[in-house]
Amino acid sequence: MNRREFIALALFSTTAVPLRAQTQARSFRIALLTLDSGDPDRIKGPLRDLGYVEGKNLTFVHRTAEDDASRLAAIAEELVRDKPDVLVAGWGTLVPKALKDATSDIPIVFTTVGDPIGAGLVQSLAHPGGNLTGLSGQSTEFKSKQLELLLGCIPGQRVVGVLLNPDTPYGALSLAQLQAAAERRGVRLELLQVSRPDQFTPEGMDLLVVRGATSLMIVEDPLVASIREAVVAEARRLRLPTMTGIADYARAGGLMAYGFSQPANYRRAAELIDKILKGARPGDLPVEQPTRFELIVNLKTAKAFGIELPSLIMAAADEVIE
Repeated sequence: MNRREFIALALFSTTAVPLRAQTQARSFRIALLTLDSGDPDRIKGPLRDLGYVEGKNLTFVHRTAEDDASRLAAIAEELVRDKPDVLVAGWGTLVPKALKDATSDIPIVFTTVGDPIGAGLVQSLAHPGGNLTGLSGQSTEFKSKQLELLLGCIPGQRVVGVLLNPDTPYGALSLAQLQAAAERRGVRLELLQVSRPDQFTPEGMDLLVVRGATSLMIVEDPLVASIREAVVAEARRLRLPTMTGIADYARAGGLMAYGFSQPANYRRAAELIDKILKGARPGDLPVEQPTRFELIVNLKTAKAFGIELPSLIMAAADEVIE
């Protein structure tokens, strides 16, 4: 080796190794905002599987509005001031809307929004544009399938109650789908609309029964999820079988839940975050729609209500609670 080659090798050794070490040691900052208490491990777990380990190459911050939507804007602005690499919005429409209002620069990934186009979050599912992308809860036949399952469990129903939050685009979208499905089956819907937890009352549930409701559809929403125990208790008191896309309702004593797989959604959200951290622009990443749905049946509740569940429904169930 001549002197010139030796000097070149020495220079390469002193520059290339630190550069490689810098690449390996690069750390990212991700901030999660949720309306409810949330569970940060749902997104941290999939991120860990992709190589983002808290304390090594990941700083993870979780803030919650503790079911108070009026706090979202202020918390969103605080998170934006910290300049994370990616902002993650917990499920529902209000959180990503607050983050979108707070920044047009930092990438935002929403974990589940029922109607992201109707909410004004994205231009289209295929080409979101701007700084947002994520997972949609849209599925054309989703509500129709839920209603079909509920009617199949209790034949001869003519009136179905519907509990929903009227202040979200997804509530309006779901109601339109339910009304179309109900008309095809000759069923009337009776609505119980709640915009705040204190608006859900025993009197409101009693009125549904007075108006003829023999079961209850629960439209998925963080607010409705937050009053799960009260809703299940009232449904038990009135012996109203329930259907929703929120799995925890069935696990808490509701009759059935049919909805997309939340673990699968969080895995897909983590993969979108990974792509963004590697240089992809959120506006170029299509909003993904659910492809996997799960049916959960609470057999204990069915027996308590004297309902004999059809064998086809039992065979299709992904989870049976006994």
